[in-house]
Amino acid sequence: MSDHYYTENPNSAHDERQVTIVALGNELAFTTDAGVFSRDGLDRGTEVLLKALPALTGRVLDLGCGWGAVGVALGKRYPALEIVMTDINQRAVALAKRNLAANGVHAEVAQGDGFGAVTGAFDAVITNPPIRAGKAVVYGLFSQARDYLKPDGALYVVIRKQQGAPSALKYLKEIYAEAEVIDRGSGFHVIRAKKNGE
Repeated sequence: MSDHYYTENPNSAHDERQVTIVALGNELAFTTDAGVFSRDGLDRGTEVLLKALPALTGRVLDLGCGWGAVGVALGKRYPALEIVMTDINQRAVALAKRNLAANGVHAEVAQGDGFGAVTGAFDAVITNPPIRAGKAVVYGLFSQARDYLKPDGALYVVIRKQQGAPSALKYLKEIYAEAEVIDRGSGFHVIRAKKNGE
């Protein structure tokens, strides 16, 4: 079976490349590699997600961090944030650590499946979920996220409309106090689901 970006230990031959992105007002440099998600640079979904996020405070989880675009961008923009980044992909986790250091950002990075390596509660959980892993996996992450949110915390998700954003919104409305689309762009919907209502 070929590697997917949600493979724990990719067997793809390494093919590192350097990419530069502009996110949240900062130019950031990253190393990417084969066997990780969006190795050619910032994918459109994550770009839409980052632009949609409100000013964040407290403790934030970058769930499925890949090579670290979200965590690094947030840490550079909001240095006071306590950021935790996690991914199942060992190669992605190693890259995220390198990219944090390269951009002068501090965060905790943990390798694990979903929330497997995560402890404590968060003000925000942010994810561009692994759609190709299937609805059961993705919805499982949505459900688990509730257990890791502080009472006033929120889950932020980006999904392409054609890949199930409307049905994901419906599911999130069933399991969270409230859920809504807070932004759209290039066919992607950014959804915020709050653990408790206003």
